[in-house]
Amino acid sequence: MTDHYAVFGNPIAHSKSPVIHAAFARQTGQDMDYTALLAPLDGFAECVAAFRAGGGKGANVTVPFKEAAWRLADQRTARAEAAQAVNTLRFDGTEVLGDNTDGAGLVADLTRNLGLDLRGRRILLMGAGGAARGVIQPLLVEGPAMLFIANRTPQRAIELAERFAGLGPVRGGGYEDLVGTAYDLVINATAASLAGELPPLPDGVYAGGALAYDMMYGRDTPFLQHARAAGARTADGLGMLVEQAAEAFYLWRGVRPQTTPVIALLRGESG
Repeated sequence: MTDHYAVFGNPIAHSKSPVIHAAFARQTGQDMDYTALLAPLDGFAECVAAFRAGGGKGANVTVPFKEAAWRLADQRTARAEAAQAVNTLRFDGTEVLGDNTDGAGLVADLTRNLGLDLRGRRILLMGAGGAARGVIQPLLVEGPAMLFIANRTPQRAIELAERFAGLGPVRGGGYEDLVGTAYDLVINATAASLAGELPPLPDGVYAGGALAYDMMYGRDTPFLQHARAAGARTADGLGMLVEQAAEAFYLWRGVRPQTTPVIALLRGESG
C-alpha cells in the first residue's frame, strides 16, 4: 500500500519538495507519494489533522508554519527544541514527532558537497528569525572558532546568542559590530534576498578564501553578487534544500538517499 506524505506551506506552488522526494522514492524503491498542500494562514492544524485522518504518514512544513508545527508536535527532537521550529512531522499512531532538519541540511551541504571544514572557522550568520534559529545548534556542533549572529535589530541577535551560549562560542549584535572583523563563512539567513536587497555588510567582512552562502536558491541575489565582487566564493541554498529533505526522508523511511544526483537534477531543471 502506497504511503502518503506532503509539504504544507503558504504559498506552496513553487515548492521543489515533491520533485525531490519523488526522486528519492525512485532511487530507493520506496512505495510512497508526496504532494504539495496549500494551508490557510489560520488553518494549518486543521489541514494537518485532515491529512493524517486520510492516512498521511508524515509531512514537511515550510513558511510560515514552522513555529505552528513545533506547537503541534507531541514529541520533539533535540534539534527541534533548540530551534523552537519544526519542518518535519512524523505521524506515529496517535503521536506526532517534530524534527528540524534545516541545520543538518546546511551542514551537510557545506561539509560534504562544498568541502568546507567548519572546525576552527569564523562564521557570520545574518538574521535572527526562524531560518537562523534552525541552524545555530548544528553549526556549533561542528566546532567553529566563533559564530557571530548579526541582525538589523541587534538585541534580537544578542538574545538568540545567549540562548545557545552553552553549546559553543557564539555572540550576537548589529552590523556595525562587524567593522574590522573578517569571517571564513558568511551565511545569509535573512529575507533580504526575497526583496532583492543586500544586508548592510561593511567592507572587509570576507577573509581570504571565504565562502558566502545564501539560503535562497534559484537566483543570483544581490548578496551573492556583492560577495563575488569582494573576492569570495559563493553558493546558493539548493544543496541545503535537498540535504534537509534527505534527512526528513530518512526519518520517515529509515533509508538515506543519495543527494548528489538529485541536486544535479534540480540544477539541470533551473539551468
